Amino acid sequence: MIDDLDLVFDEQDRGEKGRHRRSAVRKRNGRSGGGRGKTVFALLMALVLLGGIGGGAYVGFDRIRNYFVTPDYDGPGSGEVLVQVKKGDTLTDIGNTLYDVGVVKSTKAFIEAADANSRSKNIQVGSYKVRKQMKAADVVNLLLDPKSRVVNGVTIPEGTISLNIYAILSKETKIPVADFKKAAADPVKLGVPAFWFNRNDGKKNPTKSIEGFLYPATYEIPPKATAEQILSMMVRQFLEVTDQMDFVNRVQKERKISPYEALIAASIAEAESVHKEDLPKVSRVIYNRVYAGKIGCGCLGIDSGINYWFRLQGKDPKDSDVLKSSEIHDLTNPYNTHDVAGLPITPISNPGEDALKGAMEPTDGPWIYFMTVDKKGTMGYGSSDADFNKLNKQMCDNGVLTKSNCK
Repeated sequence: MIDDLDLVFDEQDRGEKGRHRRSAVRKRNGRSGGGRGKTVFALLMALVLLGGIGGGAYVGFDRIRNYFVTPDYDGPGSGEVLVQVKKGDTLTDIGNTLYDVGVVKSTKAFIEAADANSRSKNIQVGSYKVRKQMKAADVVNLLLDPKSRVVNGVTIPEGTISLNIYAILSKETKIPVADFKKAAADPVKLGVPAFWFNRNDGKKNPTKSIEGFLYPATYEIPPKATAEQILSMMVRQFLEVTDQMDFVNRVQKERKISPYEALIAASIAEAESVHKEDLPKVSRVIYNRVYAGKIGCGCLGIDSGINYWFRLQGKDPKDSDVLKSSEIHDLTNPYNTHDVAGLPITPISNPGEDALKGAMEPTDGPWIYFMTVDKKGTMGYGSSDADFNKLNKQMCDNGVLTKSNCK
């Protein structure tokens, strides 16, 4: 009976063409009467029959009622639930989020309530405290109420290493740094897909580190969130950004390298560059040195890797011109790129979107050197020993290098 009734509704929705075809059939059968009257009669008969079925009738009646009335709760709701409105969310996205956690009875009810409220366009990105089983119009009003918004924002700058991120988060949330370190020990458990740690550059048994996957952005930390939940939220943001960029597919297809290698390159460019316009150029230098055979040993030769290792050991970083030869060529340092060919074993910072794009779309060029040539962070590039000497002189002239390192 329910299926037959659905067919009646379907015919109604098909418009004038369907009605004309149905009327012709009736005339051949010698029947008369308006189509609308028949539909109402069918509906009434269905209700009568369903009423006699017993307990199963409620399901059928609910389907019929929902055809005419948008499902919505009547009351103000109860309890408390935290929902998040994300950047780029449409009313449908917000409605689906609310429906999934039991706040509204239907996405349609929320959309209709939002359409009826001219202020709904002012719903802001953020986290909100709402109640379960609320009338949709009340939910819209609650999302527009600044008091419902959970404001506990913390900003993670581009290029921040994981240890410093833990310190920032700990200060904001009062969660011990040790809890973040423990949670970060298993990146896959935090949501990093295992394939991200695959490498094509011959380095076997890649180190699984959370470094690089804690996306730098401003986050609203939910109340009572754990260290694991917070880090997982940052990983999800990383995955969303790289997915929107099609990062994984493009670096494999266009750069012919694994996504992890491209992420490492982005982290180095982020650590080495002051200005974002240098990010794709620095990435090109990295690729030229490691993959293009422009350097005999294939060594990257960056000091930022040495300083990253210092930080992991709880030591202060050093300027390049004061690093000792023993520190530069320390073979016990797993981030030694002066004597060991290829990229480091993990990323050395957490790169932002511009750095990721730079690693995905490096600027074309023959360069094998980059240097910071003045105290403003201006980068210079070279492709020969003569270029190197010229850049070195600029650094000396601008006071970037100490006199003892200038000839």
